[in-house]
Amino acid sequence: MIPVEVGVQSPRVVHFTEDNNEEGLRCLLDPVEELRDKAAIRVAAYQQRVSRYYNKRVSPRPLRQGDLVLRNSAVADPTGTRGKLAPAWEGPYKIKIVLRPGTFKLETLGGREIARAWNAEHLRKYYQ
Repeated sequence: MIPVEVGVQSPRVVHFTEDNNEEGLRCLLDPVEELRDKAAIRVAAYQQRVSRYYNKRVSPRPLRQGDLVLRNSAVADPTGTRGKLAPAWEGPYKIKIVLRPGTFKLETLGGREIARAWNAEHLRKYYQ
């Protein structure tokens, strides 16, 4: 109730009854499940459209064991102390093991294994 309705009764205050209010609230609750279902359908359709758009433009990176690759130097140095004039890619490195599709263990050309696994997103094939 707003302060004006204390002195001057509005139609909303005059015609208010507890029973009508309860009935009106129940009528609003009936379509709630239907609205939730429609929202879930819209979300699923949107996710499918986004997935289709992404998958159309993504380029696969077919890397195999023994391939030579360059690794992203910004990811290799998380401290960010390299500076902006440093090369963006370092290597070449040899793929030692394919752990799962898109994840690789690398080694230097001298045979020393690199400590962590690398994702294909941070690797680029090296062509001689």
